[in-house]
Amino acid sequence: MLLDQDQKIKNIIAAQIVKVFYPFVIAKTETGELVNVNLSSQEKGDPLFWESIKRVLESSLWVPVGKKYHQLLDYGWVTYPEVR
Repeated sequence: MLLDQDQKIKNIIAAQIVKVFYPFVIAKTETGELVNVNLSSQEKGDPLFWESIKRVLESSLWVPVGKKYHQLLDYGWVTYPEVR
């Protein structure tokens, strides 16, 4: 199955982290829109998260972000085939 045809993928946007400063992470979507990434309390208080997100910024990686709530998605673009 093509990923583009999966309903779950329609709720995910690709974004590049463009600015990191506590407690904010700003990302730019493929269409050029800037979004404030909503972080959980756990992410805000985790020094490893901040180190990791700075490295993502430095590497210019694209990350999956939820379209509605602008949260980083831990499962990314992974989709699993339907079991019948």
